[in-house]
Amino acid sequence: MISEWLVRGDERKIAVKVTEDGPAVSYEQLRSQVDRWSAWLRSLGLQPEDRIAIALPNGLEMIVAFLSAATAGTAAPLNPGYKLDEFRFFLSDTRARALIVPRRGGSEACRAAEGLALIIEAGVEPDGEVQFASAGPLQNSRGDATSSTGSIALLLHTSGTTSRPKRVPLTHANLVASARNVAATYRLGPEDTSLCVMPLFHVHGLVASTLATLLTGGTVAVVPRFNPLSFWPTVREQHATWYSAVPTIHRLLLARSKPGERPRGAEGLRFIRSCSSPLAPRIMEEMEHRFEIPVIEAYGMTEAAHQMASNPLPPGTRKPGSVGRQTGLEMTILDDHGNRLPSLVRGEVAIRGTNVFGGYEGNPLANAESFVDGWFRTGDEGFLGEDGYLTLVGRIKELINRGGEKVSPREIDDALLAHPAVAEAVCFGVPDRIYGEEVAAAVVLRSPVTEKELINHCRTLLADFKCPRVIHILESMPRTVTGKIQRRLVAKQIRG
Repeated sequence: MISEWLVRGDERKIAVKVTEDGPAVSYEQLRSQVDRWSAWLRSLGLQPEDRIAIALPNGLEMIVAFLSAATAGTAAPLNPGYKLDEFRFFLSDTRARALIVPRRGGSEACRAAEGLALIIEAGVEPDGEVQFASAGPLQNSRGDATSSTGSIALLLHTSGTTSRPKRVPLTHANLVASARNVAATYRLGPEDTSLCVMPLFHVHGLVASTLATLLTGGTVAVVPRFNPLSFWPTVREQHATWYSAVPTIHRLLLARSKPGERPRGAEGLRFIRSCSSPLAPRIMEEMEHRFEIPVIEAYGMTEAAHQMASNPLPPGTRKPGSVGRQTGLEMTILDDHGNRLPSLVRGEVAIRGTNVFGGYEGNPLANAESFVDGWFRTGDEGFLGEDGYLTLVGRIKELINRGGEKVSPREIDDALLAHPAVAEAVCFGVPDRIYGEEVAAAVVLRSPVTEKELINHCRTLLADFKCPRVIHILESMPRTVTGKIQRRLVAKQIRG
């Protein structure tokens, strides 16, 4: 079980502390709370195969809820910023039997859960004691059962280019293997403090910043919300030794820093990790020059329980523009027919290893397309150098990568098409200086409507990061000779 393997540091040492004068708990306290609340969840009638959705912000209650849910059943974290229809979809798609929300909060999630899942409220007392409460037990409990390393600990979604988001089941063994790979790559130990600025409903913040730290007996300092103005004082106050973030956060910190003046607190960091979307070599160079800290770029995805490759710590060679070497798994490059390609030849990145999931849940077509001879095809195009360093050159799939948030174009298409004035809609990514890619769309109208009205319409259906920032109104959509609308053709026409 993940709680047994990951919560095993010095019992008196602080395991988790929340910044902004939040609570702190030792390993002993964390273990005790997880044991108590996982047993309580079981007492409600929840079993290992049951999905327990979690819609909590970053904090101690989120970590306790995840570990408890993964022990009692299967944890299914959701972005607490989702809108009503999004919550309804994900709760239904995961078949969640319970939903954990903030005490006196999460109204949209609670409305979505009506008739679907038992609502559990979570709060934390000033002394660090997390409290759960529910109106009553589940109906129709299915009896007792036990979890194992092969049981599903975590259920997440990944977006597809031509379909609704796919369910990614990750076992206890997947998560522990990935956490161990991260810990080994960066030589994490009890003396380290990870500053967790990434959301804990993603594998980036959950596995890299949190589980890898707990595995090695270090301390996780959880930031409730990222603020570039208070970031460096927080680093100093928490005695952080490293943090991991997406390039968007790195760019914001650079923009707020003063040239020629190293931020106070930076001297305590061993390294800065960047993952979840490409880090421009120029940004990496500026960060290392401004902050005087090694910047380590890594490569991860949900299906691999996060990390797949990373540049090494000094004195190893950090290569700007490369995501480094494979970490704890096997990696190769495949051609269109599934044949392995030699060094320096471009193809599709494929992986296999203990941390790699076994397949999408309930989606045999996606599995048939994604696996070949035991290799998982990532959908990313790249090549391996003769030294084993991986360079990514593009995405075979059409996902939009907005600052590390993977957005399915089809989902935005559907939202736009729900407006009565829209006849056709195609969403795509456009280059953006801050986020790497931004969401844009093109529509053909059946009746007059303004771009602003369409954007506001999307905001009622989608989380903010998914909403198009610009919508182009066209007379007609470009099509292939067979009459099909292709995103790349629409994007090409828009860009000129």
